[in-house]
Amino acid sequence: MGKLLIIIGLVIVVAGLALQFAPGLFGWFGHLPGDIRREGEHGTLFIPVTSMIVVSIIASIVISLFFRR
Repeated sequence: MGKLLIIIGLVIVVAGLALQFAPGLFGWFGHLPGDIRREGEHGTLFIPVTSMIVVSIIASIVISLFFRR
């Protein structure tokens, strides 16, 4: 459990550094076909369906690489 928390913490730090020093790196997030954006008079509804599917696939691949037996 401790090893997993360390890995998750390192991933969060790397993502934070990437957002701070290379903001264009994640410019694709939220702008893929299939992401839902509705703007109205009183607010905006944003549901990043396709972006979350891509993130889920990448996370599944990374986790399977770390925890192979």
